[in-house]
Amino acid sequence: MWEALALVVIVLGALLWADSLKARERAVSAGRSACERYQLQFLDDTVSFARMRLARDEEGQLKISRTYTFEFSDTGNNRRHGAIVMLGGDVADMHLEPYRMQ
Repeated sequence: MWEALALVVIVLGALLWADSLKARERAVSAGRSACERYQLQFLDDTVSFARMRLARDEEGQLKISRTYTFEFSDTGNNRRHGAIVMLGGDVADMHLEPYRMQ
């Protein structure tokens, strides 16, 4: 009995890990494309995990919401912060710290 429960927990953990890797890859892609769109530099070419929780989408379905943070630069001499919220596998929201338009 305990072995079966441990096996289920391990399998669920592996599935969560694999799903988190896919969501992180999509967040990196979304951050990179947003920086290209606004002519910003996507620094370090990565995002970092900040938070995970359960949230409902527009249709009321319960999904995992993950928040990733990243840094970008508008001048090349500074670091500004941004955040991407992934709801399931989709980008739900993106925030960019205010910066001066050139």
